[in-house]
Amino acid sequence: MWLSNFTLVLPNEVVSEGSVRIEDGVIAEIRPVPVAGAVINGGGRLLMPGFVDLHGDMIEREIAPRPNATMPIDFGIHELDKKLAAAGVTTAFAAVSFATESVYGHVRSLETTSAVIEGINRLRDDLLIDHRVHARYEITNVGAAAALERLLNADQIDMVSLTDHTPGQGQYNNLQSYILSISERRAVSEETAAEIVAKRIAMRSNPDIEAKLKEIVALSLKHKLSLASHDDDSVEKVAEMHDLGVTISEFPVTAPAAEEARRRGLWTLMGAPNALRGQSMSGNLSALDAAKAGLLSVIAADYHPAAFVLGIFKLADMVEGGLPAAVAMATGNAARSAGLSDRGEIAIGQRADLVVVEPGDINRIRATFRAGHFVYSDGTLHPLRALAA
Repeated sequence: MWLSNFTLVLPNEVVSEGSVRIEDGVIAEIRPVPVAGAVINGGGRLLMPGFVDLHGDMIEREIAPRPNATMPIDFGIHELDKKLAAAGVTTAFAAVSFATESVYGHVRSLETTSAVIEGINRLRDDLLIDHRVHARYEITNVGAAAALERLLNADQIDMVSLTDHTPGQGQYNNLQSYILSISERRAVSEETAAEIVAKRIAMRSNPDIEAKLKEIVALSLKHKLSLASHDDDSVEKVAEMHDLGVTISEFPVTAPAAEEARRRGLWTLMGAPNALRGQSMSGNLSALDAAKAGLLSVIAADYHPAAFVLGIFKLADMVEGGLPAAVAMATGNAARSAGLSDRGEIAIGQRADLVVVEPGDINRIRATFRAGHFVYSDGTLHPLRALAA
């Protein structure tokens, strides 16, 4: 089928009044002019590749929307699936954690996290978009290694990130601020929060950490998975992670860390909400500042997938290459960094995973296609005609 009269965001240019032909879920032809007899007339709206989200924390909020309010895991996966499709995400890596000491409680327990991973894999063929698993291995939680190794060997994992949330470094380098945060989140006194933090710091001295870390890295590389490092805060940390085999620096905390990551050829990933807001929630490196300095290569949903489209337009105003370069951060760059070569661009032979955006004061997503089929539409593109074709 033909999609005609769209403003196409191609890898290196924007083409007005362009058209795309889709066959068997793949882009078969691109023309720089409208075509007759198209299934859909875009009316000049933007057509860009579907977003590839490498780090989305949202599944936890779907299965536990409030403390002590637990929903069925399969239900939560289906609900998240709908929200991601409406946000233009066509490939989503659910970032699930093995971190039993986390403030998120049971949703990051070994049992719940394993069940979420198994649920995503079991439901994958029945979901609107392509769901994958990004397993976050908290290196101080050595007890989780066996569960992660079992899932890796069962081919249930698509990406692994190495995280170290030990207070006093990384994302939580300000100890007093972190203690106050724990006190507020858990509704406990500052003294109790300080004790919790002290216990977490003590976990870092476990002599088994390094051996288990190397085992997880070796198994991930054996399965040819992309490896990420989370919250790099120094040149030394980046160098250490790079030498282990990491290829993605997730949410670098400081500019020097981001600079070192780019110097070593790592992909640098930050949150779309950070780009949209212009600042980090934790007071760390701004995605906009990183982009201005040429240090940002990938953006992810993090905790809010709707931020993708607005974050892209924020970035387009300040990065070399304009809108195509900003779109690539959420599409082609993200796909390539995860080892996916079949999606992320409007190009012949690529999957027809596409997003229609209506430009305006608030750039709105009008429709999302996965492999050429509607998975979301707000009705403005005549979906009944398209679905019947």
